[in-house]
Amino acid sequence: MTTPAAIDLRSDTVTRPDEQMLAAMATADVGDDVLDHDPTTRTLEERVAQLLGTPAALWVPSGTMGNLIALMLHLKRGDRFLAPRGAHVLNHELGSAAWLAGGMPDPLEWDAGPGRPTAEAVRSQASLTMAYDALHTTLLCLENTHNGAGGAIVPPHEHARLAAAAKELGLKVHLDGARLWNASVALGVPPAALTVGVDSVQVCLSKGLGAPVGSVLAGDVEFIKAGRRVRKMLGGGVRQGGVVAAAGLVALDRIDALADDHDNARILAEGLVDRGWQVTAPQTNMILAAVPDVQLTLQRLRSVGVLAVPMNGQIRFVTHRDVSKSDVEEALRRIGEAGI
Repeated sequence: MTTPAAIDLRSDTVTRPDEQMLAAMATADVGDDVLDHDPTTRTLEERVAQLLGTPAALWVPSGTMGNLIALMLHLKRGDRFLAPRGAHVLNHELGSAAWLAGGMPDPLEWDAGPGRPTAEAVRSQASLTMAYDALHTTLLCLENTHNGAGGAIVPPHEHARLAAAAKELGLKVHLDGARLWNASVALGVPPAALTVGVDSVQVCLSKGLGAPVGSVLAGDVEFIKAGRRVRKMLGGGVRQGGVVAAAGLVALDRIDALADDHDNARILAEGLVDRGWQVTAPQTNMILAAVPDVQLTLQRLRSVGVLAVPMNGQIRFVTHRDVSKSDVEEALRRIGEAGI
């Protein structure tokens, strides 16, 4: 019996560069980014800064490095920082916020909805006595969309209230916007509308936009100047970076196409509900499904060539540019025929 070709719904990081992106990489204008600032990398950074409404930006190899650079610059050793429960900086970056940046993480509950704390929670949790041995809370880390909450969106008015509350308390604000493009498209607002009041923001090019590698950290000129030094210290100083920056420029032209991923996520979610699954309605390109036995269900899905991953005791499916509407319909057909 022939095994069906896999439909990979594990993540939007599994995409592969298409011919247009590969051609741009092959013909990129390059230079030594450590010595002279690679020209294509500079163009990418300037374009991202403009999209995010910040004065400057810095290409980094990964979102994890971008977040870590921000935390290393914003925190002193032993400072407490707040982040929504389940945030990527808390659960999926190997403890680097504490290990390398020296910060004491403290999670905020989702009292405004999935992945979303309220401004009141920030004020309450950041308020400490002035005793010399008390933790100093100095940073609020936000995430939009929130991966652990299934791609949940923080809308502009809530984001603005959170940032304002942080500023009232003298806190810096870092935004992990790895999938900020998805939030922007889903809400129909410019990305800069979702960065109001932040001191730094990281956005990813290798998730839904399809670049093979790379994220961008943005902030003011002095922050990025300092960030460039920390990037080098962490081993992120690249040479002919224009080869991968060119892929990022092509990726930025595809932001609007994320709407197709969101549509496909809705089709998948509705199809799973029709087949008796308990599914959280997707806000962007992620679907969380509650099942009695996560590992057994993943095994059964793999047996019919549908790939997914566990996430917070549920199963996560992620639609992306390399999965078409017909692929989603085929996945649903396989799941239905197998009685999963």
